[in-house]
Amino acid sequence: MKLTDVWMNLWLVALLAVVTLVLVLRGTSVRSRIAQRMRHGVARASAAPGRNMPQQLAHRVATLGERMPILDAAERGKLAARLASAGFRDARAVSILAGLKLVCGACLALGAIVLAPHIPRIGGYFVLRLLMMAAAFVVGMMLPELALDTAIKRRQRAIAGALPDALDLLVICTNAGNSLVVAIKRVASELSTICPALADEFSLTADELQIGGDSARALNAMAARIGLTSMRALVTTLVQSQQYGTPITQSLRMLSRTERAMQIVALEEKAAKLAPKMTLPMMLFIMPTVALIAAGPAIIRLIAVFHQH
Repeated sequence: MKLTDVWMNLWLVALLAVVTLVLVLRGTSVRSRIAQRMRHGVARASAAPGRNMPQQLAHRVATLGERMPILDAAERGKLAARLASAGFRDARAVSILAGLKLVCGACLALGAIVLAPHIPRIGGYFVLRLLMMAAAFVVGMMLPELALDTAIKRRQRAIAGALPDALDLLVICTNAGNSLVVAIKRVASELSTICPALADEFSLTADELQIGGDSARALNAMAARIGLTSMRALVTTLVQSQQYGTPITQSLRMLSRTERAMQIVALEEKAAKLAPKMTLPMMLFIMPTVALIAAGPAIIRLIAVFHQH
């Protein structure tokens, strides 16, 4: 590496450090320092002496996320709702995700600083290196949220697959004379090994219903966390049966049949899409092999004949 490349890398690292320092100083007001010291004191007093490495790492990342003012109150609220949809309801989940965004952005920015001198037509220009570092930092900031979206979709697929079974169990429990809270708790215990995500949501909703208050609010909160149309239909059915006194068993049975039919339709749709999706793999992997097996001996004989002549 040339001396100019070393100086360019040092300038980029210094610029990244200055930006980080400015963000830290902006986020550490007097009130936030006092609150942070109080949190650290409570954490030290309540923490076990044998805390493992992942917990320590999560604590440091959360502290970094709290120091950096990259999210305002509205964005933190939206991010908390998305984290709840993914199953992360910890009090510091938003801070941990904010810290992960900064860590991923800084790591990719440093990687861009290291790799930029080795890229032709870019390594010799300081401005291009700076733009590459900024682009890498932005991409790194986006990676945790992309992973969060993937986790939300995976969780929704698992819940959607187990929801018809949960409705059947609810029908059985309500036919046995159980109340709504008891039925939801029973279904949650039965689904704990089949679909832990849905069992967790049912357990939380049952606890909120058992505490008291507005049952419609607790049920609507569950539907908002899961974010599925079928779950909203279930919540609407439960709320209307409680408001108007309609029998809940018949409504749940009809909803279970509807969900089963929709599940069958979705499976048939996937099966219908399978044939076009298999065309390209067959052309790339199966057809060349078949052609090689069929025409291989003839080609070998032709080569042998040409060599003889």
